[in-house]
Amino acid sequence: MDKEYYLAELLPFWKEINQSARNALTAASMPVYYKAGTLLHAGREDCNGLFLLVSGRVRVYSITAEGKEVTLFRLLDRDVCLFSASCIMRNINFDVYISAEMDTEAVRIPAGIYDRLFKEQVSIAGFTNELLSSRMSDVMDIMEQVLFLSFDKRLARFLLDESALEQSDTLTLTHEQIANHLGSAREVVSRMLKYFSGEGLVAVSRGKIRLLNVDGLMALSQ
Repeated sequence: MDKEYYLAELLPFWKEINQSARNALTAASMPVYYKAGTLLHAGREDCNGLFLLVSGRVRVYSITAEGKEVTLFRLLDRDVCLFSASCIMRNINFDVYISAEMDTEAVRIPAGIYDRLFKEQVSIAGFTNELLSSRMSDVMDIMEQVLFLSFDKRLARFLLDESALEQSDTLTLTHEQIANHLGSAREVVSRMLKYFSGEGLVAVSRGKIRLLNVDGLMALSQ
């Protein structure tokens, strides 16, 4: 992998920083590869640095006080994973976990070098603060859904989002996996999917869910 190519391609500030900073980032960064299911980051005590995603997909999630997972957002090809450097981000004061949903290839920038350049280079600080603000907005949106939306609306939104992400009306998901995304229990998901099926919104089979009435799900999600 040509790591300098991806640093230049995926970091908007690359052309604005001086050559010394570019050399430092290039020397410190390293190509990494994670198999699907690998945990990349496990809370504030873990500090791997930034990941520039070349290919694959990662899931960023939190764990509630009751021990349930809640997906905050996903990152895809060419995205920058900032929360994996949460130890140097003063505004991230909660534990975040990151796992590879698919085989994932990335360039990792260690936290130490990024923190130093963040303090020295105005363009890096600007990019970081803007990206952090965007991601925190995603997190707040999910938290508002958890607190204020009924579960049928949340499940409808999730199924529609998954369909768009996978570009398919047929989703390969277990009830347990859906529960982990939504911070719920498998039994709650199963009951709601049974209701959706009875309403003609979805067809449920072992490990698969097929969306039958997208318009109906969209109306329910509002």
